Amino acid sequence: MENNESGVLIIDKPKDITSSRVVSIVKRTICAKKVGHAGTLDPIATGVLICCINNATKLSSQFLQSNKIYEAVLHLGIETDTQDLTGKITGECRVPELTENKITNVFKSFEGEGEQIPPIYSALKHNGVPLYKLARKGIAIQKEKRRIFLKNINVISIDLPYIKFEVECSGGTYIRTLCSDIGKKLDCLGHMKELKRTMAGGFFTREAITLEELKQFYNNGTWTQKLVKTFSNK
Repeated sequence: MENNESGVLIIDKPKDITSSRVVSIVKRTICAKKVGHAGTLDPIATGVLICCINNATKLSSQFLQSNKIYEAVLHLGIETDTQDLTGKITGECRVPELTENKITNVFKSFEGEGEQIPPIYSALKHNGVPLYKLARKGIAIQKEKRRIFLKNINVISIDLPYIKFEVECSGGTYIRTLCSDIGKKLDCLGHMKELKRTMAGGFFTREAITLEELKQFYNNGTWTQKLVKTFSNK
């Protein structure tokens, strides 16, 4: 039986699954009429995925524009065409001698307003077609630079060639592109090895539930306790 409950569910997206697939599972699990997500996470990424249910799908754009917090791992010495570990290696180099102070200063230099060129492997569209689909056919469409804002960026740990960091950024920021740009500023190459979104739209990982937990809550009739009622259901 189709339910008419409206609000948002905060899902802890697992690795190796698309955001669209998560939406399909949520929709089927709770028998909702409409479900949409508010901000794509790549298949390799995990963490907070806001799923808007029924009338709450109207709020998707609001969440898309909100700040996000991510934890990521930069892998130095290797460049890929997708800027993450799923792509083909397009360059390799020796990782230079880097002090903790040098690394920290380079990361901090990215704080504040800046510009970023979206990757050619992305969900952005050109004439209605996602760029990643065109890129897979050998058609590289370069989008114009976009303004981004990095509120905070902090190095968590250094174990070269890996650097783990946390960043709070404006909506639409590509962390894999950030990894590539940081690698270049460290006089090296780099790509994103891991990514976890820990906050989106003011919702944190601690508030998120797994897809398996959602199924359990639905089966025992308590799933609506996890539904954030953000507005009137009218």
